[in-house]
Formats: sequence, structure tokens, C-alpha cells
Amino acid sequence: MARSALLNVMTQAAMKAGRSLSRDFGEVQNLQVSMKGPGDFVTNADLKAEKIARQELDKARPGFGFLMEESGETKGRDLQNRWIVDPLDGTSNFLHGLPHYCTSIALEREGEVVAGVIYNPINDELFVAERGQGAYVNDTRMRVAARRNLSECIVSTHIPHWGKEGHLDFLAQEKKIMKSVSGIRCTGSTALDLAYVAAGRIDGCWQVGPDPWDFAAGMILIREAGGFVTDIEGGKNMFSTHSILAGNDYVHAALKERIEEAKSTTA
Repeated sequence: MARSALLNVMTQAAMKAGRSLSRDFGEVQNLQVSMKGPGDFVTNADLKAEKIARQELDKARPGFGFLMEESGETKGRDLQNRWIVDPLDGTSNFLHGLPHYCTSIALEREGEVVAGVIYNPINDELFVAERGQGAYVNDTRMRVAARRNLSECIVSTHIPHWGKEGHLDFLAQEKKIMKSVSGIRCTGSTALDLAYVAAGRIDGCWQVGPDPWDFAAGMILIREAGGFVTDIEGGKNMFSTHSILAGNDYVHAALKERIEEAKSTTA
């Protein structure tokens, strides 16, 4: 595919940050045997990747604002445009030497996500989308899966930690959905879950608790791949509700129905 100048900027930033993580990932596996453990090392790897992404984006588009996992929000001179960046999505996987993590970058313009890039350095897979231009993985067009029988579908989620708000609600949702689908996956990376929905590898995804940098890029990937993305209530308040529900039209509606049924059992 021919990438726009905007996507080239985002791609360069994501790949440069992701390759930095790849180099550090080889080291964190060696640290597993040390007494100290790799926690501090991973934090530094995360911060280094964020710094790389920020420098690349700021150099190409000075004045844009930032919303970043590690350094929070920075207002830019350009109040219409804001980068939303997760330099390392899948931190726990990275920490334990599990090769499933990514860098995620989205551009929000006037409150709407208009472009997204997710880079998986382990598989060297680059997922990109821009509003109205379709979604691609390594230059191959993506479409969400076409399955219309929930019993044949695999869906992904994230399990909230015990004691966190919404944990019991989630368990009720999981029970309802588990009875209806072929399988549930919990991979540890929200961004890659959504990229895989866009690519048709996973049929649907529902999560409660993720932050905007976890899912902003994945939202536009799925929409440009022909899928549906809302909060778990079916609305447009993903950023404020910290929830997301995605799939093709049938899977999205079927998952929403199961979530509503779960709500009635916990009310």
C-alpha cells in the first residue's frame, strides 16, 4: 500500500520504538535468573521506547499534543491534534519473557481517532489504518472475520485483578460468553487483541478497564477493516468508560446481548 506522509511518520516512530524494545527483550530474558529481578530494567526499557516515539513524532509534527502511558498528557500548541501512545503494550508479558507485546500509536483529531499504527517487533508485523483508507498488515489488506455463528468464534478479553472495580461484573460476563463461544483468549496485550480482530484472527473482543492508549489505534484498525467498535454499553464513550467491545456486526451484537444478560444476573 502507498502510505500517506502521516502514516509514514507514525510507522517510523512505532518501528523505531519497537526495535528498541526488541533489543531490551533479549536482555530481560537473561535477567530472569538474577536475584534482583527484571522489574527496574523493564521500566527503563518502557521509558526509553516512549522517549524514542515522542522524539520521532514531535520532530515530524511539532506542536501536536501527547497522551502517553508513562508521561501522561501534554498539551500542544495545536489543540486539534493529539498523539496517543503506548510504547509497550503487554508489559507483564515483556517482564516475564513472553514474546507477545507491541508499540501502539494513534492520532486523535478534534476528538476522533483518525489514524493508528501497531507494531509487533517479535513477528515484525505492522498494522496500520487511516480513516477512509482501509486497514493493512504488512501491506496486505485486512478484513474482520465473517463468522456469524457465535459457537464457532474465538473472542479475547482481559481479566481484571481480584479486588479491582468491575471484577465481579466481569466474571458474570465471562460466564455468559463462555457458554456461547468456541473459546476465550487472554493474551495480555489489548492492542494486539484488537489488531487481531481487524486481521480476522480473533472474532471479537470485550474488555473493561483498558486505558485510551491501550485501544485507540486498535479502534480505527477494526473500523477500517469493516468491524464495529463501541464501549460495552454499545455507545461511543470508550475513553471515559474504559471499556471496549469489538467484532463484526453479528459478533458485536451477540456479545453485547450476553453482556446485558450478565448485568441482569448481577443487578
